[in-house]
Order: sequence, then structure tokens, then C-alpha cells
Amino acid sequence: MTRSILITGCSSGIGHDAAHGLARAGWRVFATCRAEADCARLRDEGLESFALDYTDAASIRTALDEALSRTGGTLDALFNNGAFGCPGAVEDLPTDALREIFETNLFGYHELTRLVIPVMRAQGHGRIVNCSSVLGLVPLHWRGAYVATKFALEGLTDVLRLEMADTAIKVILIEPGPITSKIRVNSIPHFERWVNWQESPRRAQYESTLLKRLYEKRGPDRFELPASAVTAKLIRALEADRPAPRYFVTTPTYLMNIARRILPTSALDALIRRG
Repeated sequence: MTRSILITGCSSGIGHDAAHGLARAGWRVFATCRAEADCARLRDEGLESFALDYTDAASIRTALDEALSRTGGTLDALFNNGAFGCPGAVEDLPTDALREIFETNLFGYHELTRLVIPVMRAQGHGRIVNCSSVLGLVPLHWRGAYVATKFALEGLTDVLRLEMADTAIKVILIEPGPITSKIRVNSIPHFERWVNWQESPRRAQYESTLLKRLYEKRGPDRFELPASAVTAKLIRALEADRPAPRYFVTTPTYLMNIARRILPTSALDALIRRG
């Protein structure tokens, strides 16, 4: 039987490449996006697509029900991928900005995962793959909101993996970064909505660093890989007989995973500050 997977955040980047890559690999892919216009575009590309908004519990339930109705009640895998960034210094981030990003980057993952687990229990197997980041392993300037959600996702996923060890449900983390995507461009509206950088004591730092990164055209980051690199690791995670708890993508994720384990915190901080 054809294996099925529900993927979130498929409008671009990692999710878009994963949806097409898994379809080519023979999976039945349910490629979801927050906006219906993006879903229509994916349907034109030959994918099965419908809306799923992580901030709307009814939308999450409706999307899962739609996938299950198309498979006769089964789902082999879930790839929680949709997320966004809200850059800015921690001292300049309103708490409501954190609440908003956690709704998508963590609470939505949790809501969907809790709905999927009973389906996988009933069928006797399943894989839940959560897309984290190198910023779920180590911190970085200006990324406090995003880092907080990914650190939380790491912890929640680790606990779920331990708890699911007595079942046939495998829980896995993918650790990308940096990957070619629109996440930087897509973060600009959130930055403009929430961060009053003009009145910040760090205004000069914003002007010399973050604003240039957000608004100026630039080439790829050092070590950046295309989204297909994530898809390759995702396929390994889904198809391995005994999947690893974590799959690292790009050189920085490997290096930072080692560095956080062997370096004192002060030395790791110094390494990150040097870039």
C-alpha cells in the first residue's frame, strides 16, 4: 500500500521541496498551507493540498480529518514543518509577540501531534517528524523569539520520544540550518509589527546589522544548502528501519551540536559572537 504523510508549511522552502520530493519517492503527500491561495497553487503543481492553520484548532482538526477521509482513516507519517521568525533583541520583543510565534511554532505542532497519535496507535505504527533548527541547539543574536520556540520544541519532542518508546510510533527531529528559504523575507512583517527599533537603545546595532540582513539583497549564507538537503534526510528518517532521534543538515548543525556538548558556556558564547 502507498504510504501517506501530512506535511505542514508547504507554500515554499523546506515544506514545498519535501512535498514534491516525497511524492516522487512514491508517498501519498497531503501538502498543507495556511493560505488557500497557496494550496490552489500546489494543486496546480499536482499535489493534494488543503489548508491547515496552526493557530486555529478547528483548521487543524479539519485538515487532519480531510487527510484521513482520503486514506480511509490511516496516516503513516506527520512532518511538522510550518514556522516563522520574529527577529529583534529580546529586550525589544513585546510578550504578545512571543505568544504569537509560540502559537504557530510550538502549540500548533502539539495540537496536531496529539490528534495524530490516536490514529497511529490504532493502526499500530507511525512516524512523527518535527522540523527544528540549528537554533534549537544554540542561540544567536536577534533570534530570541525563534530560538525560544525551537528550544521548547526540542524538549517537547525529546520527552514525546521517550514516552512513545513503548509504542510503534517513532518520534524524530530534523535539524536544518541554514537552508535556502523565504523565512527571512517572511519575518519582515512580524518585525515591523512588533519591534520598535527606532526607540531601542540598540538602534545603532539594528542599523549596522539586522536591518541590513533583513532588507538588503544578499547572497546565500555561508554553508547554506538547498531545501532538497532536508528532504533527503527526511526520507531517511521516514524509511529507516530504526530511525535516529535526530538528523542533522548542513555543517553548522553538526559543528554546533558538538560544540554545545564539549565547550563551556562562556567559550560557546564567544564562538557564536565571532560568527
